[in-house]
Amino acid sequence: MYGIILAGGSGSRLWPLSRELYPKQLHHLNSDKSLLQSTFERLKGCTSEIINMTNTKHSSNVKIQLEELGASPVILSEPVSKNTAPAIVLAAKYITQKYEKDPVIIAVPSDLLIEDTEKFISTVKKSEKFAEQGYIVTFGIEPSYPETGYGYINTSEKIDDGFKVKEFVEKPDVETAKEFIKAKTYFWNSGIFMFKASTLFNETAKHAPEISEIAKEFDFSKSDEIPFINFDKMPNISFDYAIMEKSDNIALVKLESDWKDLGSWQSIYDVSEKDKNGNVFVGHVLDKNSKNSFVYASSKLVTTIGLEDTIIVETEDAVLACKKDQAQNVKQIYETLKKQNDNTHLVHKTVYRPWGFYTVIAQGEGFLTKIIHVNKGQKLSVQSHNFRSEHWVVLSGTAKVVLDGKELILPPGHSIDIPLKAIHSLQNPYEEAVEVIEVQKGNPLIEEDIIRYEDMYGRV
Repeated sequence: MYGIILAGGSGSRLWPLSRELYPKQLHHLNSDKSLLQSTFERLKGCTSEIINMTNTKHSSNVKIQLEELGASPVILSEPVSKNTAPAIVLAAKYITQKYEKDPVIIAVPSDLLIEDTEKFISTVKKSEKFAEQGYIVTFGIEPSYPETGYGYINTSEKIDDGFKVKEFVEKPDVETAKEFIKAKTYFWNSGIFMFKASTLFNETAKHAPEISEIAKEFDFSKSDEIPFINFDKMPNISFDYAIMEKSDNIALVKLESDWKDLGSWQSIYDVSEKDKNGNVFVGHVLDKNSKNSFVYASSKLVTTIGLEDTIIVETEDAVLACKKDQAQNVKQIYETLKKQNDNTHLVHKTVYRPWGFYTVIAQGEGFLTKIIHVNKGQKLSVQSHNFRSEHWVVLSGTAKVVLDGKELILPPGHSIDIPLKAIHSLQNPYEEAVEVIEVQKGNPLIEEDIIRYEDMYGRV
């Protein structure tokens, strides 16, 4: 069996922690591993190879996180986001061209919380027979309450230890969800799918012919690249809409493990350990008399008094406050920020890179100040800028600076000017991390003003 991890989403309902350039699957929300890392380790137990489907904005962070697990990850990077249907079809094509002509494949989101790995693997292995018989298998969660934030799947007759699928149903209102619970034929949609490659390709040709035709333009036997000019032709559509809701060849198997879609702050609250008043406090929080509330403080002291059923999330540059029952609507804030070209939807003040990270500490007309943290043995690309000069001051560690072909070693307290258009690189060949204050001067001050000449991370 082969695996596909879908790791390209933006996690907009977990704003302001989740941002377009550093989404929820890369965060450590409930353990010492990110959701992506946990998904990868879980899937290793039932697959021979895993294809990580992400996009170019996230590929370097996905690579870093999976290499932390000791893996040599296979990563396919979409040049633009086109939702899950094109991603699954192309990842399956990659598998058939690189590994095996017609294998069974399981596709999973990267943002699910599943702690009972043993039961997950046993369910997957038990369900493989349905995929071999030509079904697309979906894994259903037996609903325990009338949830309105999930899609539902209605089943008909039983087939062996699974069910035939009658219909997919959009997120219902409360009264409809209660009816679903009473009927006992409805399951929550887990977002996990299994199929033989040939079944997927046949169903795609039948129900999503545009995707099928465009997929013929890709040849992964020659390159792992997904060219923009081809991929941009793909429709932006989910796998559910494109295939699952149209096919009459779907089987559902009840997922025997635990399952939680960490798609909203309400869901994070639900899975977190609570105090005697039903509260969840993360970070530096001082509270008086609050009940059943969730407060997340990432960088500042957050004080609360007398809250009830409330969510507060603080990050370096944004604060969210809402009632718990409105948590699904956080996506609307994210989309509004996006339409307004407000970078708060896009990136944190702290931005992770393959070499380490930087934090923006001040910004104004014509200047920007960062703290740059370079991990041991890492280095920034050899680069130049057309619109800005830079001034570096070493705070800690020892920095190796390459400037117009000359190498300089700077201990803490030393500084250097990087003139406009000078070819330069900040490097750390030592065992101790390096921290540098960088002051940029110019206009415009944008990340796109980087011309790379050499890069150990393949970004040239």
